[in-house]
Amino acid sequence: MEASSFDERFSAIDPGIWTTSYLPAWSSRDAAAATFDVGPDGLNLSIPVSQGLWCPDLHDGPLRVSVIQSANRSGPLGSTDAPQPFRDGLVVREEQPTVLGFVPHYGTISVTCTAHLSSRSMFSAWMVGLEDEPDRCGEICVMEVFGDTVADGRAAVGQGIHRFRDPALREDFSAETRDLDIGQPHTYSVEWRPDSVEFSIDGVVTRTSDQAPGYPMFLFLGVFDFPDRPGPRDHVPRMTVSRLTYTPLPSLRS
Repeated sequence: MEASSFDERFSAIDPGIWTTSYLPAWSSRDAAAATFDVGPDGLNLSIPVSQGLWCPDLHDGPLRVSVIQSANRSGPLGSTDAPQPFRDGLVVREEQPTVLGFVPHYGTISVTCTAHLSSRSMFSAWMVGLEDEPDRCGEICVMEVFGDTVADGRAAVGQGIHRFRDPALREDFSAETRDLDIGQPHTYSVEWRPDSVEFSIDGVVTRTSDQAPGYPMFLFLGVFDFPDRPGPRDHVPRMTVSRLTYTPLPSLRS
């Protein structure tokens, strides 16, 4: 299904929209489950000290993750059919239901959020193809910030397009240092058109790409911790998302 206008305030998590595990086909819904709650400020994602590693026998380097995603699907157990394979030779370990909660195809997507990071953590909002066909695998990175770039009210904000295995795309990504206090609410947006993607922060355009994935995509919101990097072991990375909005392109509304 393609999304109509959407305004998510995260007063509750609707399982018909959100899968609260990160790429569970390569692991399982239980093993990849996010730590989260919802409250007056919206969705709170965190990684407590006690949270275990994500895909510890497969991922190159220890990684801990709390992510929710707006769609989920896979092929049968033992197949290679699931989105976002992160290394060669992966097979589906837990077959996933098809849940197409929020799957836009062109339009403006905006995420308003805050974060608290250490030097070994990061937070991000990004969209990828469902890979219902193998080439439909590109990424639009709405934003990502690594904690080791954060200092004195500034941060390097990554935005752009990752090609992965989509032959119609090319890699087009950068992380520019900006005057940005990530502990305060900011709105990160993309205007996604058939031939371009415009990126902005708080309404100010930050970069434009003259290409665009041409298929429906689903959204990830999450925080990551890299235990083998320098940083405090007792810090709890957090991301709070207060609002997600989507407006289709006027000419493409049904």
